Amino acid sequence: MKKYINKLFVLGSLLFLAASCETDGQLTTLATVTFPSAIEVSSSTIVLKEDVSDQQTLLVSWPKVTYPIAAPVTYALQFDLTNDIKGSEAWGKAKRVEVGEDVLSKAFTVFELNKIATELGLKPNVAGELVIRVESTMDHRIYSTPVTITVTPYEKVVVFGEIYMPGSYQGWGIETAAALKEIQVGIFQGYMTLPEGAGPGFKINRERGWAQFFGAGATNSDLKNMSDTDLTLPGAGSYQIKVNLNTLKWTATAYSWGIVGTATAGSWDASTPMSYDHQTKTWKITTTLAPGALKFRLNNSWDVNYGPADSSTNTINLGNQASYSIGEAGTYEVTFTINEVDPVSNGYPATATCTIVKK
Repeated sequence: MKKYINKLFVLGSLLFLAASCETDGQLTTLATVTFPSAIEVSSSTIVLKEDVSDQQTLLVSWPKVTYPIAAPVTYALQFDLTNDIKGSEAWGKAKRVEVGEDVLSKAFTVFELNKIATELGLKPNVAGELVIRVESTMDHRIYSTPVTITVTPYEKVVVFGEIYMPGSYQGWGIETAAALKEIQVGIFQGYMTLPEGAGPGFKINRERGWAQFFGAGATNSDLKNMSDTDLTLPGAGSYQIKVNLNTLKWTATAYSWGIVGTATAGSWDASTPMSYDHQTKTWKITTTLAPGALKFRLNNSWDVNYGPADSSTNTINLGNQASYSIGEAGTYEVTFTINEVDPVSNGYPATATCTIVKK
């Protein structure tokens, strides 16, 4: 009898395992998942020029990959050289660009593609081949069939120039106007705050003088040499200003560092924006703080934030989860100083500095 009971137990176990395997068959790791069609590029031959480096030059798009389970699919792009996509080290040197969940295209500016090409080893002013493939991830990764494009990169020129931005926000004094630094040939970038009640008008001057300036052209986005019509900002607030003298265009993008944490009015949910002092190149705020935590982040988002690795110092570190501890309620002056760089080209520096002083 015992022998028959054991046989029945084994048979039941096998039936259970079979049923389990049938259920597990729904897992995507056991299913064949592929790209349903080829990826596409907007151009297969591209000659890159630095004077239009902020313009779009390449659009890569791909079909949706369908997995057996309904969940977000994460996509990324890989770029590599033709000689590096075969063998045991295939794609090991590839430049990977994260795209996001359920996003089916990615655009690249001239600058971005030039950076990828030169970092992979293509020589300036010489046509070379780049291979592109799309990576799709849910619980495992699959890759599209690669496509090849021909790219002629340029050699980046080191630039050190400045232009200036006199306007109503600082009384039109050219000597105290905000400076915009040259970040690429003919392209300038800087920061400023338009206070509440100040007029929105300004000009762009090549020197700290009025011998030559740019005002508004056909539209507010156009620069026109010696135009008496003021360029205008959207309204009160802090902005990243970018001027392209190659194309005679300019943009103002809302841009503000702020304080966040339980010591601030918005706690962890909403940053309290700081104002930019363009003369000292420092972000500042005087505000009431409660006992609690305080750190710094950009544009009311956690994408870029700084916290102290050592809270006994004024040095704060990119992406650090720590915060300063405010021990006593009161009015404080808080400053934040960072060596701003173009986030498209070089990202943000590893450290910044701050002061927190009770008034």
